[in-house]
Amino acid sequence: MSRETLKTLFHPFASGTVAAPVAGERFLFLGAEAGFATPEEFGATIVPVQGHRGEYLRLQAARLEPLPEVEGEGYDGALVLLGKHRGENDNRVAEALKQVKAGGLVVIAGSKEDGVQPMRKRLANLGIPVDHMPKYHGVALWFMTPEDSAAAVNHLASPDTLAAGRYRTRPGMFSYDRVDDGSELLAGRLPDNFDGNAADFGAGWGYLSTMLAERSPRTARIDLFEADHEALECAKANLAALCPKLTARFFWQDLTREPAKEKYDLVIMNPPFHQGHAAEPSLGQAMIKAASQALRGGGILMLVANRGLPYEANLAEDFREYGETCRNARFKVLWAKK
Repeated sequence: MSRETLKTLFHPFASGTVAAPVAGERFLFLGAEAGFATPEEFGATIVPVQGHRGEYLRLQAARLEPLPEVEGEGYDGALVLLGKHRGENDNRVAEALKQVKAGGLVVIAGSKEDGVQPMRKRLANLGIPVDHMPKYHGVALWFMTPEDSAAAVNHLASPDTLAAGRYRTRPGMFSYDRVDDGSELLAGRLPDNFDGNAADFGAGWGYLSTMLAERSPRTARIDLFEADHEALECAKANLAALCPKLTARFFWQDLTREPAKEKYDLVIMNPPFHQGHAAEPSLGQAMIKAASQALRGGGILMLVANRGLPYEANLAEDFREYGETCRNARFKVLWAKK
């Protein structure tokens, strides 16, 4: 079921408060999600941009021709759907200001939890007059792109971060400003004599792959699988800079619905749902299943998880042997042999 803020986003047009764009115009849709319905009078072509593979596939299934990142320029307007991370939201609005022609319409929608009211204040503080309308438990904001938006773009756009002093990351990615404690625990237990082909499932910006390559310099190849397009782009840059001699391949995939096509000697992963999230193990369980199918006979899975997540039953079902390497107050490192 689609988010109600999708309806909030189009309500200014549906209510007649804002004039709907006409045929021949192009509207960028940043943070696009499937399930939206445009009002009948909305004539513009929508160009959806979505970097998360799962939502991208849903948009693709709806025949909406999504892009993983913005292409082209000089759009007539933009739609922006806010998410939970301020830095990512700021980047989306900055992108809209940069890509839309002067005088073009930008419409933003989000809930209280998405920070829509602080966004309204930030835009007003930048001298951009913003109209607003609450509807469907969210708020729609809209404004016309100013003649010179460079200062606003520079103020809003969040620069790339250097996590742990050496990993390029961006706001909105998992653990973008530091190495995740669970990943660090697993990294310290990775093998130091590995010389086969490995896969990093849910590779993020490349930390675990980098650590495996550094601990086992004879690693033949590492394939990185990641559903976040921006994170995968950062992983490419990080591996090229930190492990220039490593043979690495990069796959933008949702492993819960797009299984790996090759067989590996080792799979490493820190599956989703970490500290601070409700214990909902289904995604991690699906990734364990994907790992079991991607390992050749005798291959090893190494993963880290919150201590309370019940992955052992899945390991027992899908692997010949399994066990626990270590644990601390929050995490446990598990292994399994195919």
